[in-house]
Order: sequence, then structure tokens, then C-alpha cells
Amino acid sequence: MTSQSPRIYIYKITFEEVLYYYYGVHKEKKFDEYYMGSPVTHKWCWELYTPKKQILQLFDYTDEGWKHAQKIEGQLIKPFYNVDKWCLNESCSGNFSLDTRRKNGKNLYKNKTGIFGLTPEQRSELSKKIGQKSYEDGKGIHSLTIEEKREIGKKCYEDGVGIHSFTIEQLREIGIKNYENGVGIHKLTIQEKREIGRKCYELGLGVHGLTFEEKSNNSKKSVGITNSQRWICLETGFVTNAGALTLYQRKRGIDTSKRVRIS
Repeated sequence: MTSQSPRIYIYKITFEEVLYYYYGVHKEKKFDEYYMGSPVTHKWCWELYTPKKQILQLFDYTDEGWKHAQKIEGQLIKPFYNVDKWCLNESCSGNFSLDTRRKNGKNLYKNKTGIFGLTPEQRSELSKKIGQKSYEDGKGIHSLTIEEKREIGKKCYEDGVGIHSFTIEQLREIGIKNYENGVGIHKLTIQEKREIGRKCYELGLGVHGLTFEEKSNNSKKSVGITNSQRWICLETGFVTNAGALTLYQRKRGIDTSKRVRIS
């Protein structure tokens, strides 16, 4: 490669008037061609302010050099992506930002296209096919061992991520809503639920993957959390934990839904 050969490089765009910035990777068609990025979502920033480009790193003008440049670009963007409000990058290593995904989702819903163009039955059937295909190919969650799945579950619980980020009241409300709409587990027949239960037992998944000690500890934690909560009867003002309040209200013929958690 001579000094006048086309280049592959990672660059950073900054603006004279504001703190916005943008990382990118470019493969030249000819040496030193004019190129200031190819923004789509934030094109307005390039039009409104004065962009400046800084070449950060050069790479071999080969397929391997291009792959390497894309990898480094992702590593540069990742610490700021979806975190720093001044970062204009809307994707990182093939993943799109939350704002972009939110806008795309709204457009799909509005236009009834993509997944929103399907009936609930079609969505369910598609989900089953995708899940079955992933299972057969050993992709996604199915590529992990049982130990790895357990470790992820424990980590999510400790960090309060996913389903563990909801309060008990929120989970209860979601459960009631799913039951009323007949979605999720409530869409299955008793036979289908039993079959899933048998399968989980055979594979040692879910609660069947825990030791006796782990089950005992989880039970103690659940009891401790439940007993520490204080609920008030809206009819009489009586305050106690959830279980005791249920017995109290039933004994007096009071609707058990007439309660509010106060702590």
C-alpha cells in the first residue's frame, strides 16, 4: 500500500459550536476523498453546525482490515452508547439505540406492519416456530448449559434485572392481566402445562434445578419478605401482614381485595 492508496480508518466527528460527537468507520474509494460521515437520524446536526473530522486509526485495506476496523469502532462506541446524551451514534455492533428501536416500534404499530400486522394466533405460531428452530439449532438461550442458565438467573435476581425488577404488586397485576386475556401460560391447556412441568423436571430446569437447601433458603426469603410487608384492611383499618389479613377478612366476610399495602 502506497501513501496515495485508498484507506480504511476509524474517525470521530466533532462540532465547533456544540458538544455532540460521532464515531464511524470508512472505506475510501480513492485516497483522501471528502467524507464527513453518513448520518441518518441526526443529519440535522451536520446541517446546523460545523463538523470537523479526526482520523483515529488506520487499518489494512483488506477484508480482514475492514472487519478489524468495525470491531474497534464498536469498542469505541460501547462506553457512550445509550449513556452519553452527546453521543450521536444510533447503533453499535449491529445493535440500534433505544430511541431508534422505540421510533421504529411506534411506526410499525401505527402502520400495522411487521409483527403488528399479524393476528394474535399468527404471532403465537411464529413465536413457537422461532423457539423450536432456536432449540433445534442450539442458538440463543438454548446454546447455554443448565449451569450457565442458573448463573444468569442468579445474577439477574441479585441485580434486580428483568422480572426481578418488578415489585410483588406489579407482578400480581401482570399475572391477573395475563389470566384475563388468556396469554402466556394461561393460554395453555392443563395437559400442555403438565407436559411442560414434566419436561422441566426431566431436564432439571427452574425450581427442579435447585438443591433442597436452595429451595429451603428461597422459601425462607419469600416468607420473610411477605411477613415484613404491612397491609391495611380498607373496611376496618386493621393492619397486619398479607396472609394474616386474608384470614382476618375471610372470617368477617370482607372482600379480600379491599386492602392496600402500606409498607
